[in-house]
Parts: sequence; C-alpha cells; structure tokens
Amino acid sequence: MKEKLAIYGGKAIRDSFLSYGKQHIDEDDINAVVNTLKGDYLTTGPTVREFEQKVADYVSAKYAVAVSNGTAALHIACLAAGIKEGDEVIVPPITFAASSNCVLYCGGKPVFVDIDPTTYNIDSREIEKKITDKTKAIIPVDFTGQAVDMDEIRKIADKHNLIIIEDGAHSLGSEYKDKKVGTLADITTFSFHPVKPITTGEGGMIVTNDEELYKKMMLFRSHGITRDENLLTYNEGPWYYEQIELGYNYRITDIQCALGLSQMDKLCDFIKRRREMANIYNNAFKDIEEITIPFEAKYSNSGWHLYVIKLNLDKLECTRKEIFEALKAENIGVNVHYLPVYLLPYYQKLGYKKGICLNAENLYERIITLPLFPKMSNKDLQDVVNAINKVITYYRK
Repeated sequence: MKEKLAIYGGKAIRDSFLSYGKQHIDEDDINAVVNTLKGDYLTTGPTVREFEQKVADYVSAKYAVAVSNGTAALHIACLAAGIKEGDEVIVPPITFAASSNCVLYCGGKPVFVDIDPTTYNIDSREIEKKITDKTKAIIPVDFTGQAVDMDEIRKIADKHNLIIIEDGAHSLGSEYKDKKVGTLADITTFSFHPVKPITTGEGGMIVTNDEELYKKMMLFRSHGITRDENLLTYNEGPWYYEQIELGYNYRITDIQCALGLSQMDKLCDFIKRRREMANIYNNAFKDIEEITIPFEAKYSNSGWHLYVIKLNLDKLECTRKEIFEALKAENIGVNVHYLPVYLLPYYQKLGYKKGICLNAENLYERIITLPLFPKMSNKDLQDVVNAINKVITYYRK
C-alpha cells in the first residue's frame, strides 16, 4: 500500500465540508410552517388531509395515510397486510434496517433474497427460490431511487398469492415504465427524512388503491381508535369512540404536513436537478476504469436519491476505507449505503449467517455514496469530481 500521509498533504480540494445529503428549505417552506403555527391546528387537522391528498394525486393513488416516519409507514403496512407470527416476508439485504425490522415488529421472519449485481435491487429471478408455504409478502426496495422490476415481481406475487409492499423511501418522483412509483404495488411507503426527495423533518406516507387496506392503516395510525359509526359496536352519542384494534400513535403533525405541502410544490424541480447532477457524474466517471458508475435499467427513470459508485479494487492499490478516508480529507462527505441488514449484530443474534447473499456482500465491500442533493452547485459537483480524480489517480495501480 502507498503511504497514506502523501495524499493528505497540501491543500484539500474544498475549504468547507460538503455533506452527502442535505435538505432544501426556502422562505416558502418557512412561511408555510409559520402560518400553520399561527393557525388553529397543530396536529390531526386539515393540513394533514391536504398533504395526503397532494401525495396521492401526485402518484395517482386513491388513498394516502400520512404518518410520523417512514418506519411507521412500513410497520402499519405490514400490519394491514396481516403479517403475524410465523409468517415469512421476502426482503432485499441492501437497504436500511427498517425494511426488514417492520416484519420483526409483527412477529414475522424476514427472508433475504440476493440483489441483482447490475441494478443493486432485489433479483426477481431469485425470489421464487425462497418462497415457502409460510411466505406472506414481498417488500422490494427501490434502492437509490431506481424502481424495481415490478412486472416480474407482480407475476411472482400473483402466482403465490402474496402481497407487495414497495419500500419507496428513496423513490418518490421515480418512475417505472413511465408511471410514478406509488400505484404499482399493493401498498407503497415513502419517507420524508431530511435527505429524502422531500422532507417534513421526520415523516412518512403510505399509498394504496385498496380501500380495505387503507381503512386498516388509518386505524393502526391512531391507537386503533375510531368514531366511524359503521365500525362501532355501540354508539352513545357524537362524543363516543371505541378502540377496535391495537394501534399505535404514529400520527404526523399539521406543522410537518405544512412543510410537506410546500416541498411537494418543488419536487419536480428537485428531481430534475438530481437527474442533471447524476448525468454530470456519469459523464465525468464513465471512462475511469477504477470506478463502475450506477446502471439504470430501461424500465426505470430514477429520482437519484443516492449516487453510488462501485470501486474496482483489483485496479487500485488500496482498500475502500482508504479511498473513503482520502475523500473525507478533501472535505467530500461520502457515505456507504448499506451494510447488508442480516450482518447487523441483532440479526446475527437471530441466527442469520454471513454468506447468504453473496452479491450483496460483494457490493457492500466496494461501494461509496457521493454527495448529491438539489442545493449543490455546479462548483460543488466539480469539487467532487476533482477529488475523485485526485484520489483515484493516486491509488491507481
């Protein structure tokens, strides 16, 4: 290995640190929140319903349920789907832990299916091999914003009578075969964490075209309590309510939804900018043999939540960690998405073993996430490109 100190010597590419992701908040967003703070409702008010409708209309879904975060969205989606103790659910390993934790919350068992080594999404060709008589659902994840091959997954789900819960935490604004992600699965969930396509601070949304699933998710969002006369066993009067399910307090506030409404007005511009930046990166890196740029399938029009490069380590005299640290020294805020979920200590204690998804493990050892968010300037992008060129050149064999 080359002496590390040499690359850290001299002036860094940037004087200030560039994060890998960051929210884009403007005066319209701030004013929307302030107006809500001055209004009559801070939570469970009309702004929540307005935000739900706006997201539903955007993805062409009949129903939407806004919740406190993306994990809550996945949890009550699983509850509505009837996941219970002993059930198995197909999940990919390259994702945030919430994509499979939601199965555990319901007493079910996540069954990890390896990724396609080209798209990095769940490999639809491998799903059927893991289906048993205990399999209840599939939770595909649109990793980095690239839509999964939903037609193939739908064929498998229909054949085996499985429900599809699409984890769209990365893919609000992404498209599959010219249709917005959000109506292709039985249920789709979104996240509004600050680094996601839009933000409400924390927050999530579930969309569906199934009225029965929608009603269940509305119950699970708020303690399982209802005032709906059609669901009550008895009615003492207009004040009366009943708890008919064991639900949760997964409600979102009007304050957050006011921000979400304002952010939705900018989503198209955000997605357009992310695609522009991804193209700049692709053009800058496509001829660097030491790097594999992201592949985008013909059926997908990604919203580019993340831009992930794969290092061809056989052409480099270093480890992934050394590249990572060298880029950090240049004030480029890189990250890694993700460690295969089943390698996390908690999952190891549950009995999952290394080696069950070799494509995922191989990918994890080689990937780095580069900064990409709408507020980045072209100068920021060029700084990232220059830093990559500097570091790769130094470690090139």
